[in-house]
Amino acid sequence: MASGPTQSPRDAAALLGVLAAPDRLRVFAALVLDARGTAEIADRAGLAPRDTVRILARLEDAGLAARVGDGWHACPERLGEAAFAPDGSGAADYPGRTPGDVAVLRTYLDDGRLRQLPPQRAKRLVVLDHLAGHVEPGVRYTEAQLADILRPLADDPLALRRLLVDEGFLGREGGVYWRTGGTFDV
Repeated sequence: MASGPTQSPRDAAALLGVLAAPDRLRVFAALVLDARGTAEIADRAGLAPRDTVRILARLEDAGLAARVGDGWHACPERLGEAAFAPDGSGAADYPGRTPGDVAVLRTYLDDGRLRQLPPQRAKRLVVLDHLAGHVEPGVRYTEAQLADILRPLADDPLALRRLLVDEGFLGREGGVYWRTGGTFDV
């Protein structure tokens, strides 16, 4: 199996390069055809489970696969996004973000709305940082006002609010909330 260093694709050509290796393409095809568990993916791709796990990690880094619960799913929409982005990076909707962060955001958000939280904390923090960006720094919000901001972003705005507080993106005292962390546009 040909394998290079894991990197986030910076343009459409690099993203296609991730799929250029036959083993990676077979694993991606198994995902597209609804294989979910690592053993099932390995079986359909005709690879050893150990090799399959490495390939899945590479596809995940590129935004072409995502972990869902204890299984995997394909993210083929990433190919179209990269192909049609003005600069080929797929980053048009997330200016100032690294290609790796863009891949995470495109995997877990749908038109800016939370599709699902990543199980990995590092990726979850990328998503929460982006969502916290909808809360204006320096402004104090009541619970109702904050719910109005978070409702368009997630099916469960209360759970999202708790996560933002727990991870340090929002502060809370006496039913009043304010932005305490995350990246800020200057």
